[in-house]
Amino acid sequence: LNVLDRIEKLNSFLERQPEEPFLLHALALEFVSRGEDERAGELFEKVLQLDPQYTGTYYHLAKLLERRGSREAAAELYEIGMEACKKVGDEHAYRELKNAYDDLIY
Repeated sequence: LNVLDRIEKLNSFLERQPEEPFLLHALALEFVSRGEDERAGELFEKVLQLDPQYTGTYYHLAKLLERRGSREAAAELYEIGMEACKKVGDEHAYRELKNAYDDLIY
């Protein structure tokens, strides 16, 4: 499937489950791959509003913020994401966020 087909398929799933974090996150990643950061950012933010413990989204949204030059907002989001990871015991996501945070700060 190409990107447009995947976007169409995800949108059809979202018609039935409009607040499913996995589907919203996947759709946001498709928009990132198309360079549509604004649309992707809105979806990532919606994921975190619906499920603040959806740990993978913190990394992608913070990276998006970094690309757009919002280093301070990205650093803050990495920190929030690391706290969320601690709460749910997601050590893998924690390490990814910590490494990205360290790369940004140091």
